[in-house]
Formats: sequence, structure tokens, C-alpha cells
Amino acid sequence: MSTYSEAIYEATKLALDADSSVRIFGEGVADPLGSYGTTRGFHEEFGSEVSFDVPIAEGIITGMGVGMAMVGLRPIMIHPRNDFMLLALDQICNHAAKWNYMYAGKSPLPMVVRSVSCRGWGSAAQHSQAIHATLAHYPGLTVLVPFTPMDAKGFLMWAALKSQGPVVIMENKGLWKLMGEVPEGEYFSEPGQPQVLREGSDMTMVGISQGNLDALVAAGKLADEGISVEVIDVRSLKPLDVTMICESVKKTGRLMVIDPAPRLFGSAAEVISRVMELVPVSALKASPVRVALPDTPVPASSESTYFFTHEQIVKLAKKLMAK
Repeated sequence: MSTYSEAIYEATKLALDADSSVRIFGEGVADPLGSYGTTRGFHEEFGSEVSFDVPIAEGIITGMGVGMAMVGLRPIMIHPRNDFMLLALDQICNHAAKWNYMYAGKSPLPMVVRSVSCRGWGSAAQHSQAIHATLAHYPGLTVLVPFTPMDAKGFLMWAALKSQGPVVIMENKGLWKLMGEVPEGEYFSEPGQPQVLREGSDMTMVGISQGNLDALVAAGKLADEGISVEVIDVRSLKPLDVTMICESVKKTGRLMVIDPAPRLFGSAAEVISRVMELVPVSALKASPVRVALPDTPVPASSESTYFFTHEQIVKLAKKLMAK
């Protein structure tokens, strides 16, 4: 058993041990706390040319990573708050994502961007948002949203050692201490395929990142009232394979997607749209429901009421069952 952050630490160490071309850098990498504990001590163990801190200049450091990947290195860069990764979108979406396409598939660019999203401890508007849907919009990027410690390790190892293109891994602050089974040694998670976390027959709940934790808690409470919920973890926003979700919806007739990010133009809407393109309307017992955040920045004064709760999910699920 390992925590989410321990799994990331282990994956990084294994990648550094396995391939001398791996580099890790970012804001706080060499800090005593080591990026929430995920990079602690690496600069001492592997040297400051392999693991190092950088100035607070998101666009510049991401450009460094693009350049490293161009010349054969395998950089892992850390943006500890995804809010400020917006300053690096030009490098990520306009350069890294397009590089291999512009060179007819002959110039791979293996680069990993780790970033942290969502609320932590009253961080408010500029430190609490989630931009995974924004990144998934751009062609050429792989965008992963690991929920389990197993995927936190497996996705990072796959991205650091096997991927030939730029990979963005969005980690949720609320999952740092989540415990789970993690395979020992080298372990790789392939992106694309969702995972059933809980089987059920009355309703399909699809979770994105921490939305899975909310879904599992709500499903447990609904089970006490005789409602059987199937919980599916998307795991990967890009590539996105909804085949398993469609089969579940055909079985249950109801779909709810839980995403800890803004509702408008978000990942929940994309999942529902893809499912509705493939599942006959006659198979549905009710219209799909999105559970996401309001169309406002996160308010410091009322953060506790801005984010949805398990109780609200349970209430919405009962309404969905009534329809």
C-alpha cells in the first residue's frame, strides 16, 4: 500500500534509475519538502544536473523542457500549480504538441509535464482551478488524470520512459494522501482505457480525477437506500475511449459525470457528448447529468460552498432515479 504522493515519488526514482536521459526540474523540486514529497532528495542522490530547481518563469522553463526533448533527453517538469501553467501554454500547445506533426512523425518529443490542480487549503481563485479540459482541447497532447495511486505511478512511468510525445499529467491536491495498492518495481499504465471501480445496475457514475472519490462515497450512501451505482474512472482524457462507459449506460440507462472543474465547455460535457453519439436514445431512462463547478472563479470567502458535496451528488442521483 502506498499513498498517491509516494507512488509518484517511486515512479520518478525508478525512471531516473532506468534511463540516464531522464531529467526532473521545476519550482520546488529541490526544496526540503520536494514538490509535495514527490521529488524529495533527488537533487542529492542524482546530482543537480539531473534534478534541479528553476526560477518562477513558467514559459521559460517549459521551453527548456521542449529543447531538452528535441535533443534526446526525457524531461519531467513540474508546475506545482496548474493555474500558472497557463503562462506556458504557448510552449506546450503551440510547440511541443505540434513538433512531431510538423516533421512528418520523424521527430519525437518525449516530454512530461506534471501539474497540480483544484483546491487545497483555502487557496482561492488563482490557486484552485482545474484546466485539464483546456489542455485536452489541443491536438498532439496526451492528457492524463490519474485517480488511484496505481495509476499515479503507472502513468508517470509510461510517460517518462515509453511515450514518444508530450504528456500532461494532472494531479489533484485532494488525492495526495489517498492510499491504494501499488505494484512493486517497474509498472506501466497505458492511457486510454477507463476502469470500473464499482459495479452496479441502476446508474452509471463517471468520475474525473477526484470526482471518482466523490462518486464512490455517494455510491456507498445510495447503496444503503437500495440504489446500485456503477462507478467508472475515466483515467485518460486524451486519448478518450468511452466504449466501456457506453456499455455501462446501456445496462443502467442513466449517466452522471462528476468533474471537479468548471461546468461550461468542460470534460464532463465531452464525455456525455461522446456517449450520446454512440448510445441510442431509447436506451436511456433519463437525460444525462453533469456535476461540476459554477461558472465563477473560486471564492476565498465561501470556498466551502463553491465545491460540490457528496450529499449534493446523492440528491441529484435520487432525482435522476425518479426520472
